[in-house]
Amino acid sequence: MKKIVSSLVIAAVMAFGFNNVSAAEGDSLNPETAPVEQVVDPVSEAANEGETKEQAKPEKEEAPELNFVQTLKQKYIEGDPLWMTPVLICLIIGIALSIERIVYLNLSTINSTKFMNEVEAALKSGGVEAAKEVCRNTRGPIASIYYQGLDRSSEGIEMVEKSVVSYGGVQMGLLEKGLTWLQLFIALAPMLGFLGTVIGMIQAFDKIIQDGQVSPTTVAGGIKVSLLTTVFGLIAAIFLQIFYNYITSKIDGLVNDMEDASISLVDMMLKNNVTKA
Repeated sequence: MKKIVSSLVIAAVMAFGFNNVSAAEGDSLNPETAPVEQVVDPVSEAANEGETKEQAKPEKEEAPELNFVQTLKQKYIEGDPLWMTPVLICLIIGIALSIERIVYLNLSTINSTKFMNEVEAALKSGGVEAAKEVCRNTRGPIASIYYQGLDRSSEGIEMVEKSVVSYGGVQMGLLEKGLTWLQLFIALAPMLGFLGTVIGMIQAFDKIIQDGQVSPTTVAGGIKVSLLTTVFGLIAAIFLQIFYNYITSKIDGLVNDMEDASISLVDMMLKNNVTKA
């Protein structure tokens, strides 16, 4: 009896195990149920890891773009306001003087040919007083010179010539008023810039001595800050030099007109018998 039971148990275990083995073999042969071995591409895996790392990194905040005025302010602060301020003062005062001179010279410029024709017509029609009235109603140095010459017409042609020459020198002084200060600021602006550069270089070397080593960051930063004053000073001098050259060219043109008009005045007075030779 025990042998029969044990035989049945062995037979049942063997049958169960055979069924499991058969099922496993069937699954391995079936492509739909068989487990597929995953082949990993090392290149794609590295790319996926790189993308994951890039996604994991926090995005850097982009610095806002600065406009022209903000950039100037930033460079002004970086260059040390202690040395940038004197250069800025030179630039502001120089531009103010230049604008004043340009306005004055433009107001002093007239159509000299038209003015001389009006004076000559007044001399023929109404005499010296009518010509002087035309001069009083006209602005500019040429009209002032004509008025002084006509005012001395009764004293002879030599006195007229002396009066014209003397008052012409006075008018030239008025035209050139303030140019000496403008020249000073043109020379002073780059000199102040160079001074700031030298002081900045000295401070950079002092920083190197304190650190006890030559740090590229310290040296580059100190040189950058010190050179900003030189750049600013040169820019200021360039702007003021352009204004100065324009002003001197305007003055030269007015002086030439004054000399030509003075000669024409003497000829005009002799032609119309306003004064004696």
